[in-house]
Amino acid sequence: MDAPSYHSRAPARSSDKQAKPNRWRLALPANATNWTAVWRRNYLVWRKLAAASMIGNLADPMIYLFGLGLGLGLMVGHVDGVSYIAFLAAGTVGSSVMMSATFEAMYSGFSRMHVQRTWEAIMHTPLTLGDVVVGEIVWAASKAVLSGAAIMLVAGVLGYAQFPSMLVALPVVALTGLAFASLAMIMTALAPSYDFFMFYQTLVLTPMLLLSGVFFPLSQLPSGVRHAAMALPLAHAVELIRAAMLGRPLDGAALHLCILAAYAIAPFFVCAMLFRRRLMR
Repeated sequence: MDAPSYHSRAPARSSDKQAKPNRWRLALPANATNWTAVWRRNYLVWRKLAAASMIGNLADPMIYLFGLGLGLGLMVGHVDGVSYIAFLAAGTVGSSVMMSATFEAMYSGFSRMHVQRTWEAIMHTPLTLGDVVVGEIVWAASKAVLSGAAIMLVAGVLGYAQFPSMLVALPVVALTGLAFASLAMIMTALAPSYDFFMFYQTLVLTPMLLLSGVFFPLSQLPSGVRHAAMALPLAHAVELIRAAMLGRPLDGAALHLCILAAYAIAPFFVCAMLFRRRLMR
């Protein structure tokens, strides 16, 4: 009896070893196009509430733009050779993209993953977990592009941004949306509930908003703080967007783009690992 028992356990050990790489493959995209099905599914759901969603996403940045830009601008005057509201407009685009991508990836993504279990249903199709995650990230970035582009359009119409140079900022807005969506998906993978996201908002997003050149030039910060701020993705996004909207040349644009790309790519592999542990036990 001992010999058959031993041989019956041996294949089980082999299959367990083979299952691990299979689970890892499922945690990564199956191909370059499967994620579009997830993106389209989210778009079709969002389309029913598109108007209310856009108003909600634009209200907060517009209040900052006109409230601070017109009110504080009367006292501040000009900053870096332009009116304060023109200076603030570019920062508002960057911060709006950050907030829109982050909130979509965290709150809406968590709802689809944990509450509604939409991800679980999708993974019963040929799509992998990696396809779902990529689709969610790109969808969050797409909504962020809409928010950023709308503020840019308002700023351009009011004369706070220059045509056509501001169009150069659109690819930067898209890359920024991908970066913040990828980062937020890590929080989604870790979150036990919606309350968990408050830590990320308070301890990460708020300091980043204040230290990334949105409301005042980075040159006004102490040297050590300024160097620390340049490790933040929003600081690089604001530098690129502001230069494009004001029609100014920017030294080191390639470095800014590379850092944003790193923030868009590296967190994906981290959240893929975390989602694998959470959803594919």
